[in-house]
Amino acid sequence: MHRPLSGALAGAVLGAAALVGAGAGPAVADAHLPGTGSQQAGDRQAVAQAEVQLTQHKVKQPRAVSFAGTVALSNCSGSVVRLPVSQDTDKALVMSNGHCLESGMPGAGEVVVDKPSSRSFTLLSASGGNKGTVRASKIAYATMTDTDVSLYELTSTYADIKRKYGINALELATTRPAQGAAISVVSGYWKKIYSCNVDGFAPTLKEGEWTWKDSVRYTSGCDIIGGTSGSPVVDNATGKVAAVNNTLNEDGGRCTLNNPCEVDANGQVTVHQGIGYAQQTYGIPKCFGTGNKLDLGREGCTLPEPAGE
Repeated sequence: MHRPLSGALAGAVLGAAALVGAGAGPAVADAHLPGTGSQQAGDRQAVAQAEVQLTQHKVKQPRAVSFAGTVALSNCSGSVVRLPVSQDTDKALVMSNGHCLESGMPGAGEVVVDKPSSRSFTLLSASGGNKGTVRASKIAYATMTDTDVSLYELTSTYADIKRKYGINALELATTRPAQGAAISVVSGYWKKIYSCNVDGFAPTLKEGEWTWKDSVRYTSGCDIIGGTSGSPVVDNATGKVAAVNNTLNEDGGRCTLNNPCEVDANGQVTVHQGIGYAQQTYGIPKCFGTGNKLDLGREGCTLPEPAGE
């Protein structure tokens, strides 16, 4: 995984990626068509087909991806996220990696639930500017077992953040990302957007003492670095968060710290040097109920529970 970075580096900026445009073509009108009745009918049919094609073209255009809704931590990246059932009056959630916790990385098998926290996050504008600071009241959930995720509950509601900063939260997708899907890894720490595709999935990803399940593997375009940990992985087609960025095989090492390896059902180990990974998040909404309250006992929730529960 990426080592959390020191606060001394927090002001560094590697650059910002261009936003994905969604241009629209010229309008088509069928008024005053010349020619005979049959020619006019044919022309109208051609116009109708052109309008259908134009509509389909617009639908297929990817949504623009920006920094709006992302945050910078002292050592990592993150995002303000909401669930499909979240209400504007609910306390907002910030998502990052489990290994980005202020208290250090959870051990294998460790699960943190409802731990008080006053951690602050720098909220970013669409262009990556500093909009202000939001603060946590607790760590709602965090682990590095099966996945690598942390979810902080803020003192502010979604409505508070919208009213004060004009920023909407990013929505967590509830479906598995597709292989080949165009994605953007949006780092609030570096104020940089990495663009690539879902190359595939690693059923088991091992790094040091930790094991993660069904991880997203990137194509080479997402050349992520330390400090991008916790960045939301946005599906360009929907604008929703499909995963949370968490690691990269830096040196070609085999299953060691900062050098994750893939392990198949037969125990065969594969190493992809220079390739990054993320943890899928589509299952997280199943673990929260009304009021953005964590409930690991909900039907369909597969997040690990604390030992003894």
